[in-house]
Amino acid sequence: MKRRTFLKTGGLAAIAQITGMSTLSALESLGHSLAPSTRMPALFIGHGSPMNAIEDNEFSRSWKALGKSLQRPQAILCVSAHWLTNNTMVTGMSHPKTIHDFGGFPKALFDAQYPAPGSPEFAQMTQQLITASHVQSDDSWGLDHGTWSVLLPMYPAADIPVFQLSLVYNQPPSYHYEIGKQLSKLREKGVLIIGSGNLVHNLGRIDWHNTGMVYDWASEFDTKFTNWIDKGDHASILNYQKLLGTTATMAHPTYDHLLPLFYILGLQQKNEKVTYFNDKISMGSLSMRSMMIS
Repeated sequence: MKRRTFLKTGGLAAIAQITGMSTLSALESLGHSLAPSTRMPALFIGHGSPMNAIEDNEFSRSWKALGKSLQRPQAILCVSAHWLTNNTMVTGMSHPKTIHDFGGFPKALFDAQYPAPGSPEFAQMTQQLITASHVQSDDSWGLDHGTWSVLLPMYPAADIPVFQLSLVYNQPPSYHYEIGKQLSKLREKGVLIIGSGNLVHNLGRIDWHNTGMVYDWASEFDTKFTNWIDKGDHASILNYQKLLGTTATMAHPTYDHLLPLFYILGLQQKNEKVTYFNDKISMGSLSMRSMMIS
């Protein structure tokens, strides 16, 4: 019997009953038994417009190339800017739905589906690993466009299990950063962790004519964060609102699209480097800068 089928048919409970272990101990045993994997990289991806999911452009092409170049993950965990909850949640269903959480786009985008399986086993492992917060399992959300708009070009076959972790908006950057640190063991189990947002995200100031202009505050915020990341100065990043003041407010009138970055930075190990891609500001106020930690 395959591992996924075994788990779906109550494998954890069976282990616990036969050996006398608690279900939690059985889950730990499962974690040790997974096939060994080299450490997966961690990604922060500026996802921008959901149209990138179905358009052939420089951003979608870079995501396609990335999917072909990376070691195939055993599962993908995405922390999306578009799932905000009062408590930290993880999707635990076997078959997450594709959520079209937007409006005003062509029918072709609403017709797009990403029928990847879920990963109840890795969702349970995630609940076990995170001690900075009480993580609850969710069976109602699915995959929002912060997740599937990126994964559709990256892994178009939709045959890799995908699950999501929610964002608690009213928590400080340190809260999200600490949870990221606690997810590091998933990378050793073959899980590709993606933070999906934007380094600069001000929809109210978008240049809809796409003239190529870039706001000074957008450029300043993008540059400052990049310099801090390059220096490994996570302390300044976590204190960015105080250090950047009005520039921070302009770059993120709401900071939901920045929060996923803190998870990815929390995953960075001392010996790991950062490489950037899609490092441009689009439509004046959307930084598409993305990065890989490996």
